[in-house]
Amino acid sequence: MYAFGIPSGIMVDAKGPRWGIALGIILFAVGYYPIAQAYEAGPGSYSVGLICLFSFFTGAGSCTAFTASIKAAALNFPESRGTATAFPLAAFGLSAMFFAAIALLLPSGTYNFLILLATGTVVLPLISFPFLRVLPPQSYHHVPQQDRQVMHRTRSSGSHQYSPSEEPGAPPNMHKIPSSTSTESQDPEPTPDSGDEHSSLISKSSIDGAEDLENSKHLASDRNRESPHLDIRGFALLPLPEFWQLFSMLGLLTGIGLMTINNIGNDAQALWKHFDPSTTPAFIEKRQAMHVSILSFCSFTGRLTSGIGSDFLVSKLHRSRFWCLFASAIIFCLAQLAGTAIATPNLLVLLSGLTGFAYGMLFGVYPSLVAHCFGVHGLSQNWGTMTLAPVISGNIFNLLYGRIYDSHSVKNEAGDMECLQGRVCYSSAYWVTFCAAVLGVGCCLWSIWHEYQVHKVRESKERVGDHERTA
Repeated sequence: MYAFGIPSGIMVDAKGPRWGIALGIILFAVGYYPIAQAYEAGPGSYSVGLICLFSFFTGAGSCTAFTASIKAAALNFPESRGTATAFPLAAFGLSAMFFAAIALLLPSGTYNFLILLATGTVVLPLISFPFLRVLPPQSYHHVPQQDRQVMHRTRSSGSHQYSPSEEPGAPPNMHKIPSSTSTESQDPEPTPDSGDEHSSLISKSSIDGAEDLENSKHLASDRNRESPHLDIRGFALLPLPEFWQLFSMLGLLTGIGLMTINNIGNDAQALWKHFDPSTTPAFIEKRQAMHVSILSFCSFTGRLTSGIGSDFLVSKLHRSRFWCLFASAIIFCLAQLAGTAIATPNLLVLLSGLTGFAYGMLFGVYPSLVAHCFGVHGLSQNWGTMTLAPVISGNIFNLLYGRIYDSHSVKNEAGDMECLQGRVCYSSAYWVTFCAAVLGVGCCLWSIWHEYQVHKVRESKERVGDHERTA
């Protein structure tokens, strides 16, 4: 799924969200249905290579459809982008719990569950497809009647009107941008007030020329808006410190969360085996499933909270969205401390709940941060690039956990490895991730400070320009 993020993002940015949904439906169908048939046919009926290919199709379909929904939400609601993208992000986080709940109403069995996945992942986007529409932007700014003639003379291709024949959400033909380049409109870009989030962190040159100064005068009332022409993507991201800043923070914090998400079952088993050796495997399995549900629901809640909360921070409090990222990092710190301290299995819900909420808060605000820094036009491709970060960090922290857990495990009578030492089995791993979470807190604070400095410099340049104009 992560590996398909960049190619699917390029396609969605170039063709529009509907193409992403259509491709996702096809990939789901050619992925889940053959897997169900392979399970029904029994061992040896399909080669391992084919099963891997079908699994790849399911991941690619999920990535493509998900990317398309994020792009459509971001384009349709530019003034409430955090809230708009939070809902598909939250639904994605709750999908496992949704299908598990539906499966309880159907006859039990792995084959029936696979058929449910195959049918549900095809039918749901198919029903939504006719309603998926990206409204073409009529204008980027509200301009008073007396100023329209001035704006008409200086309008660039960035205000191009979409023709009915163009796919909604796809870039217009006369304004397409190569994926390896970054562009900025020749129109003057509004300058934000100090403390307002609605401008890129990436430093730009000050406004030049009498014509640009005249235009900025007419756009002064819209300075709190993000420039619609900002578009940085592909290889143009690589030289930018802001890209590596966001990439590193996402990798660091997702790696911390994924370690618990992937190993909460081992945590539960180690605690229950130590707390009550007579505990049956069936009971432990139910507890493990409960923690998975808690993780899923809290992730859902966290995504909505940070998405809606980030818009509130920007529009009402005039603060940076990075404060949501800071809150996520703080909660991750608390979760890691809980992982090192909890010795009673009944309290393990604190670890799974805090981890799920922090992980959800992280993903709920991140697409908005990416769009804010590099522009919404290349959001799908840039978000696909960002999602490569968890591949690296997630594997590192999971391998660390596995090595520590195995070092405390012994073979039981059945020849299987198990750890009976309770929290000692894994607590060292949580001390490592606690240090990583503290580092994440520091990175978030630096990002907030850096953004404030950028706004401060721009405000200073704006005051100088105003002084020169009045002089």
